[in-house]
This record gives sequence, structure tokens and C-alpha cells, in this order.
Amino acid sequence: MTSPAPDSGVYISPAQTHAEVRRIADGQIRMEGKLDRLLSSQEEHRAAIADHEARLRTQEQTALSEPDVTGLRADVEALKRGRWPMTTIAVLGGLAGTVVAVIALIRP
Repeated sequence: MTSPAPDSGVYISPAQTHAEVRRIADGQIRMEGKLDRLLSSQEEHRAAIADHEARLRTQEQTALSEPDVTGLRADVEALKRGRWPMTTIAVLGGLAGTVVAVIALIRP
């Protein structure tokens, strides 16, 4: 086999061609590995989302019914009505303290 003349253009040897093909094949193998990892993580995410959706559906089915909510509202209103004596007691205590302080100032 003879080597080409120097003025015949670019010459790529079979060894260079083989090395380039091998480099491309190695890159393709790395890319396939990355795609496999990406697909497996995607499947894990899908499983997690499906589990989350199932738990949400279960929670929605066991949510409080309208009579339960009505009962809770009545309880809250009862607590609100029972709350007003606390402010009244605080005001009366403040007034009593003020009266005692004034009496202490007036009496020698």
C-alpha cells in the first residue's frame, strides 16, 4: 500500500477513523447510561406522585362531613360567648386596683 501524494488533500488513516468511531461509541454508551438513570429516577418520581395522590384521595374521602362542621362551628361560637367574661374580669380588676391606689394616696 502506498501513501498518497502530499498534494492530494486531507488524508485520514484507518487508525484515525477507528479512533474517532470508538470515541463516538464511548460517548454514546455514556449517554445511554445517563438516560437509563434519568428514566429510573423518573419512574421513582411517578411512584411517589401516585402514592401522594392516593393519600390525598383517602384524606378527601375521610374529610369532615357537613354535620361535623356545623357541630364544630357551634362549639366555636360557645367558646366565643364564654370568652367575654375574661375581659370584664380584667377591666374590673384594673378598676379595683385603681381605686385601691387612689385610696392609698388619699389616706395618710
